[in-house]
Amino acid sequence: MTKKRIQMIKFFALSSFLVFFMACGDDPANPSELFTISLEGDKNQFQQNETVGAKIINKKSKAIDKVTYQIDDTELLVSNGKISFNINSLGNKTLKAIISYSDTSVEISKKIKVLSAKAPDIYTYEILNEYPHDNRAYTQGLEFYQDTLYESTGKKGRSSLRQVDYKSGKVLKQIELDNTIFGEGLTILNDKIYQLTWQSGVGYIYDLKDFKKLDTFQYGESKQGWGLANDGKKLFKSDGSEKIWFLSPETLIEEGHIQTVTNSSIFNQTNELEYVNGKLYANVWQKSGVMIIDANTGAIEGVINFKGLSDKINKGENWNDTDNVLNGIAYHPTRKTFFVTGKDWDKLFEVRIQKK
Repeated sequence: MTKKRIQMIKFFALSSFLVFFMACGDDPANPSELFTISLEGDKNQFQQNETVGAKIINKKSKAIDKVTYQIDDTELLVSNGKISFNINSLGNKTLKAIISYSDTSVEISKKIKVLSAKAPDIYTYEILNEYPHDNRAYTQGLEFYQDTLYESTGKKGRSSLRQVDYKSGKVLKQIELDNTIFGEGLTILNDKIYQLTWQSGVGYIYDLKDFKKLDTFQYGESKQGWGLANDGKKLFKSDGSEKIWFLSPETLIEEGHIQTVTNSSIFNQTNELEYVNGKLYANVWQKSGVMIIDANTGAIEGVINFKGLSDKINKGENWNDTDNVLNGIAYHPTRKTFFVTGKDWDKLFEVRIQKK
């Protein structure tokens, strides 16, 4: 083979490699090399229902046939180059663009936050009644079933499940948890009591009548147990993060979640929960406030300021302002009032919530 022929073969081989390499730049497997999403104002934080200009940066001048935008697999409305964040679930989101071009399509994405459309309303309270409460009950969960109060208490060595006569404070029935377990929230559904533990990664299911343990369940993506409530169909579980999880009462599998958000930020440390008429009432860890959360969207619609309530407690020598905080909220459906207490408080307060 002549030297000239060898040089020609090398030239064509190099040319073929370059063509292949350049074609890889257009490979749909690398869509970010072709397109990116640009949002009006270069923002990544928006309000629910906000309308924002959106466009596709076409890096290789492809002939685009169609673009659709999605969040949570739901297509967004597009009009005159603007998209509307008319979505039901708020928080950290992934905006996807599906781009059709040259008889193919690719998907690209952008991380954004979608927050509440308005700031939370501020609420206060009126005390209607005060009742005695065990000052050795480190309250983690509180819920009424009919006219009887059920309570879950925490701290290793004194965690328990209790049935309480709220008027007298008398404990009618009680079982102790193992000394290694830190009890957390509880809820009652279909004649069963569901109780969380904090860091053990396990929850308990009891028979409502005799407190007999029926089963246990493991946590999924939520690594800790904080608060628990139900809407008659599913359980709501908080884990100290910005997420409130939906659990099937049959399988106890986490089937989704919402994120708690205001109009300006994503908020975490949601603690004890109570569900009332489409809203979740949630204690804030180590604070004297209770959030009112839309159970569908995660929007924090209101904040109840219970500041001053702890001043009415008889504080013993072991009282700790950081530890012995407000925790525990239960709604009495017949009286249509809320009952609140705290960790090792000697009083249970019946209150009416009022917008300030």
